[in-house]
Amino acid sequence: MARTSYSAILSTGAGHSRNFDDKRKHEPNTVIAKPKHRDNRKAAQSSLAMFAQLVEFQYIIEISDVGKRQSLKMGVAMQRNIKSSDSDDGHAVSNHAPSSHRPREFVSIHNLRKVYAVDDDKVVALARINLEIPRGQICCIFGESGSGKSTLLNQMAGMEKPTKGSVRIGRDNISTMSERELAVFRQRHIGFVFQSYNLLPHLTAVENVAMPLMFSGVGKAEREAKASKMLKRVGLGKRLKHFPSQMSGGQQQRVGIARAFIAHPEVVFADEPTGNLDSKTKVEVMTMMRTFARHYRQTLVLVTHDEHMAAYADRVVTLLDGHIVSDTANRSSDFATADSGHPQ
Repeated sequence: MARTSYSAILSTGAGHSRNFDDKRKHEPNTVIAKPKHRDNRKAAQSSLAMFAQLVEFQYIIEISDVGKRQSLKMGVAMQRNIKSSDSDDGHAVSNHAPSSHRPREFVSIHNLRKVYAVDDDKVVALARINLEIPRGQICCIFGESGSGKSTLLNQMAGMEKPTKGSVRIGRDNISTMSERELAVFRQRHIGFVFQSYNLLPHLTAVENVAMPLMFSGVGKAEREAKASKMLKRVGLGKRLKHFPSQMSGGQQQRVGIARAFIAHPEVVFADEPTGNLDSKTKVEVMTMMRTFARHYRQTLVLVTHDEHMAAYADRVVTLLDGHIVSDTANRSSDFATADSGHPQ
């Protein structure tokens, strides 16, 4: 297989950009090639490794320190054999069976338990969680820091293996999938919205939004046309060629939302998506995500500690010390019927 240079993809987060910029200056033609083996090095920075997974490609990260220099090689196995077809509005269509043949409980968590070993102690992050989330529901996982909500999100996204129990999305048990299987599954079915945006700093807004389509084998012209259309829907029609450093936090999160929804994933996970935003922008971002989820009939799982943001959900599941302590419908809202029109 021919090796392709993607030097711009080397920088994957603000916290690492300086090291990667140094790398690019010394070795501007760094090559990202298909890995010959799977060796997910635990020594690699966890944030970079997690992001590599979440943008839906198989990865290998090798880090070696020579003096003060850090070198990095990232292997990417693209799934080029995945065929994309277009819906009426120009987006990829899922190749799964019609929704009438799918189970109502789209995300199903059964007897989920996660225990971490800390020195000689064991910390129970999740204690026998059972939860069913129907297709198309906006579900908020609510809790304070240390409640287990982020661990639960990681389990639902397949980022960590459970100590016991299982997570199913549709008919697929993601808890038993290999890393390669999970990478392909996320590419086809899952979108992510992050608190810290996780945009690639050396790519424009259009290029960032188009990335999920790139890993689905969509050609450059087509994917950038779709990304431009999506950015216009989130109010960034004049920011298409801007880099993340040229945008405000709210604008960067809009790019993140466009990226999460562009391929019409069946489920979108949002991890504290408004944590770094002011109150006005929080409302805009939550309204936008809710509108897209309603229009495309997607399941949206929102993790937050903010009561105001939880109010946008159809349902609020509260965690405390790894246990579900309440599970209530948001009866005071009309979100079940609101925002059913096309996103603007």
